Amino acid sequence: MSSIKKLAGQTLWYGGSSIAARFVNYLLTPLITYSAVVTTADYGRMGAVYAAMPLLNVIFTYGMETAYFRFVQKKERAEAVNATTTISLLISTVLLTMLLWMNQSWLAKAASVEAYPELIKLTIPIIALDALSAIPFARIRNENRPKFYAFVKIAGILITILFTAFFISYCPAQIKKNPDSWVTLLYDPKVNPINYILIANILQCAFTLLLLVKWLIPKKWSFNAALWKEMMIYALPMLIVGMGGMVNEVFDRLMLGWWLPGTEDFVDGQRGMYNACYKLSILISLFIQAFRMGAEPFFFKQAEEQNPQRTYARVLKFFVITITFMFLIVSLFIPIWKHFIAPKYWPALGVVPILLLANMFLGVYYNLSVWYKVTNRTRAGATITLIGVVITCAINYIFIPKYSYTACAWATFLCYFSMMVISYVWGQKEYRIPYAWKKLVAYFCIVVIFFFIHKGLTALWANTIFSLLIAAILTFVYGWFILLVERKEFQKLPVVGKYIK
Repeated sequence: MSSIKKLAGQTLWYGGSSIAARFVNYLLTPLITYSAVVTTADYGRMGAVYAAMPLLNVIFTYGMETAYFRFVQKKERAEAVNATTTISLLISTVLLTMLLWMNQSWLAKAASVEAYPELIKLTIPIIALDALSAIPFARIRNENRPKFYAFVKIAGILITILFTAFFISYCPAQIKKNPDSWVTLLYDPKVNPINYILIANILQCAFTLLLLVKWLIPKKWSFNAALWKEMMIYALPMLIVGMGGMVNEVFDRLMLGWWLPGTEDFVDGQRGMYNACYKLSILISLFIQAFRMGAEPFFFKQAEEQNPQRTYARVLKFFVITITFMFLIVSLFIPIWKHFIAPKYWPALGVVPILLLANMFLGVYYNLSVWYKVTNRTRAGATITLIGVVITCAINYIFIPKYSYTACAWATFLCYFSMMVISYVWGQKEYRIPYAWKKLVAYFCIVVIFFFIHKGLTALWANTIFSLLIAAILTFVYGWFILLVERKEFQKLPVVGKYIK
């Protein structure tokens, strides 16, 4: 149980700080969507640019973060790993940034923003600065410095919010009052407002890297070629996993631009609505991100202990219990959550439950992926991810022209479901873990049934108070059911057990 408690602590600190940072960042969604200067088309273009960033981030870091955790566990070569990884990323970031700068037109075309080349110019430094921060953040996590990690994450997001609010709220309001206001020195109302959001992001990345300089610079500048080669052999399949993961996660915003017929403003408007509603799955996405932050180093360290498979199985059980609760909290309380985005984005709310389930499958997949990571079979992860990419691209290509962003949501759902199932079946053959899969499938089915019960009852009486009351009752019933079924498990938890007889 101590290992579960340790993972919970790591998830609370490292992941919790990411949750806090991203939740604060989530406050940008109402700020931007309710802004008078940002249209749905603008928000769609922003979504396209931010969809391209994660894929390029994966290319810029090429799996070295995961490789770092894998190789730094041996203390006798920890410093060599630190130095080699840092030097590798410094050199590659400079080269890739130059390459990207010389091919801006290609990137603009891929994001369907050819008419807005300045968006690409502002995107490139964000990608470069993020890449340079990857290993310093990994070093902090490995050194168990959660408070500083939390400080850097949250401080960076606060910088983003401060400057975003300044540029898209304060400046337009001041110019409206006084066209000769001092803010005209920093803000031009004729410039695309998304430019200023990207500038705020650049300032945040630069501030973050400044705080991480101590962990960016190794104690000794020495490059171990043999170690680098060994790390690259491990990392490159993870690059494929990462790229495929990003295609599955964010490329649908780009695919809408490629394959949805209509005018530029219509397509960007559809992307904007989808992008805004995608953010309503934020609670589950945040928890999954938090879990990954704590779980990745934990899984590798746990692999050295006795009977790690039992621990992995118990981790997944608690994970599924948590995300099924979150599914109910978000999907049943949509009448509240929808106000985080402006009403002009509400036509796409129907995709939220589909995306919630898709992200739940993705979270389970991250748990299941432990088998190929701890056994150094990262090629298996690459294969599974590529299968997901094929599913994502095929469904979107066929159905986007007719069903728009609804096709994107179902493609995400089927992609992550397939990856989850394949990883489970394959993993049980190669590295058996005693998952209580029947019970976990039952939990998934119960919350989906509760969702449809709620949907049916609210269809009979479309009243907000009634909807929220039924949502609260169903969520309580599920919690009571889980306590009955998992009473013995909860009694073993130091924090919870004393309250459960």
